[in-house]
Amino acid sequence: MKKSLFAFTLIAITFGTPSVVLAEEKVSTEQTDTATSKTDTTAETPEKAESKPVEVIEDKKETPKESVSYHQIIKDRFVEGGVEFMSIVLACLILGLAVAIERIIALNLASTNTEKLLEDVKQALLSGGVQKARELCATIPGPVASIFAQGLLRASEGPEAVEKSILQYGSVEMGKLEKGLSWVSLFIALAPMFGFMGTVLGMITAFDKIAAADDISASIVADGIKVALLTTVAGLIVAVILQILYNYCIHKIDSIVNQMEEASISFVDTLIAHDIIKNK
Repeated sequence: MKKSLFAFTLIAITFGTPSVVLAEEKVSTEQTDTATSKTDTTAETPEKAESKPVEVIEDKKETPKESVSYHQIIKDRFVEGGVEFMSIVLACLILGLAVAIERIIALNLASTNTEKLLEDVKQALLSGGVQKARELCATIPGPVASIFAQGLLRASEGPEAVEKSILQYGSVEMGKLEKGLSWVSLFIALAPMFGFMGTVLGMITAFDKIAAADDISASIVADGIKVALLTTVAGLIVAVILQILYNYCIHKIDSIVNQMEEASISFVDTLIAHDIIKNK
């Protein structure tokens, strides 16, 4: 009995082991396939997860960005630079522009066609004498007509008196042409000075923040320097604008003065040529 049980057990073990092994291999194969499928699933999931952000990024790229106006940029820079000093620089710009524009208008109105004026004065002298020529000069604006009228007042005193009168009154008219330009030059000097002052105070503020933080932080230094330099840029821009207008006014004044000198010489020659004044 024992021998038959042993033989049965041996046969069962002998023929049962391969089946068990095959069953275990089948189970392991199924587990491997399941793990592989899960791996594939998990491998596919990041691809899908990655594909979705790409679509979101593309949608964001397609969204149009809001454009910031130039006026808004200037306003932001003005506030960042500090209202105290930026307001002073802005006041220099406004006052300087007001004076410069007034001078430009006045100087353009003071320009005269001297050749036509001389011809009209000549015709008035021939037709109505000195009185009619003076009345004509009184109706014409500009410094050239004014010095002609002043010279006609001394016509009876000789050419030297006429020339002296024209020269003296020419200096008065030149002073009128230069009226207000000293203010423009003052604002040209003040604007960058206040800008530099704002820069120095801004740097002091930046160093105070560094000392309070007890650390040299790039953000603290950068913000302080940016605010400080904005006042300098504003002052330099104002100075450049006013300097251009100032030089234009100076050029216009020089041109009018040259017209006055040339016209006065021709005027005296005309008076002598038509025996209005006697050349002694």
